[in-house]
Amino acid sequence: MNAPAIVWFRNDLRVADNPALTAAARTDAPLVALYVLDDESPGEWSPGAAARWWLHHSLAALAESLAERGVQLTLRRGRAQYVFEQIVAEIGAGAVFWNKLYEPWAIRRDEEITAQLHDDGVETHCFHESLLFEPETLRTKQGESFRAFTPFWRACLAAPPPEAPLPAPTGLHAAPLPPHSDDLDAWRLLPQNPDWAVGMRKAWLVGETAARAEFADFARHHVVDYKAERDFMGRVGVSRLSPHLHFGELSPREVWRAISEPASIGGEAYLRELGWREFCHHLLIAHHDLPERPLDRTFERFPYRDDERALDAWRNGQTGYPLVDAAMRELWITGWMHNRARLVSASFLIKHLLIDWRKGERWFWDTLVDADLANNSANWQWVAGCGADAAPYFRIFNPALQGEKFDPDGAYVRRYVPELAELDAHYIHRPWTAPEDVLRAAGVRLGDTYPHPIVDHAEARDRALAAFEWMRGQASLREA
Repeated sequence: MNAPAIVWFRNDLRVADNPALTAAARTDAPLVALYVLDDESPGEWSPGAAARWWLHHSLAALAESLAERGVQLTLRRGRAQYVFEQIVAEIGAGAVFWNKLYEPWAIRRDEEITAQLHDDGVETHCFHESLLFEPETLRTKQGESFRAFTPFWRACLAAPPPEAPLPAPTGLHAAPLPPHSDDLDAWRLLPQNPDWAVGMRKAWLVGETAARAEFADFARHHVVDYKAERDFMGRVGVSRLSPHLHFGELSPREVWRAISEPASIGGEAYLRELGWREFCHHLLIAHHDLPERPLDRTFERFPYRDDERALDAWRNGQTGYPLVDAAMRELWITGWMHNRARLVSASFLIKHLLIDWRKGERWFWDTLVDADLANNSANWQWVAGCGADAAPYFRIFNPALQGEKFDPDGAYVRRYVPELAELDAHYIHRPWTAPEDVLRAAGVRLGDTYPHPIVDHAEARDRALAAFEWMRGQASLREA
């Protein structure tokens, strides 16, 4: 009998279009499916609480899917290098198959494990599957990494198209004596007391089957209108696929194939968003300190404010700006936030409150079910104006105007800020401008049932621009 082969699942928690699983199955070796919960290697970027909730349910779904094919999912907790020392010795593995990750810590870890396994005479096979294009293969004419999205996306479209997705393998041969597995519940990935995941359970179905159903609905009913509808927060205009893509319950190649054939204006706009996801990973590969340091080093001198009260008001959705508060409450309740709302709420923290973008990045990391190191860090830097192809610093979103434009009837605010639900749409994004009798009729008492704005927009904008000019002045002095 062939020596057992280990399929190491990571952020590829599916059986269809899983190159590592397919390649291992083709060897006819008895398979051991393994997931390692390694909280040590990522350090401070170990998955946050919301992502751990998702991971629990995704692993349960994967275990069920593999069991239907006669294979047990083995769970082990600990530093991956040590886990492989133990499990290879236990089963006499001859090969390990896995799909590539792009986080800097994962690259270092995988290199160490590859060397360790080769020293033990174990073959390793690594595959590309979580992105459409390998980040290292896309370069400017000067052979450098891209710093602007549009030329990057042109390079993607000019490259050979992504390979066709693979069907789920059939006829898997499980190891006759699978190794001992940890109990998933014992990992305590779910909230204990209090149970803060009630809203997430209502908002999401997790796992490969759920991902496919979500994508099929989007592709059938919504992608054609995606470009026109994607910014409207109170409507069903976006795909909500980001957590499924992050955990690999759905392959980006499957999405690409289904959306690009046949192409539509909405489909092209959606593929461009997939391109932005690729761009974020391209940046992280090129700049390993992206989560911690601004790409534009000038911003290391930016005069951020240390204001815990304002930070707490932002986190808790109590800023007095209804759109910002709805966004932050949507995040807390569902573990997700509409993309337009992410832009507005992040801009508010950085530019209205002058709070360091890294504090917002950390909060999103802990509260988003789709928290992804590349996307999270690159997007926060983009909003802050210090990243690649960043929005100009002087672009400061007015939350009230954004609400009136992209939530015109107030549906989004009414859903997540119920204390304003009875307020007329004319005032719902600016309750501080409503006459007293209108507020009273809607049951709103500013400063009591709903807060006054914690900053004035015009004053905050002027303060942010002054801080930016001060930073530029400091940079000029230093250069002189």
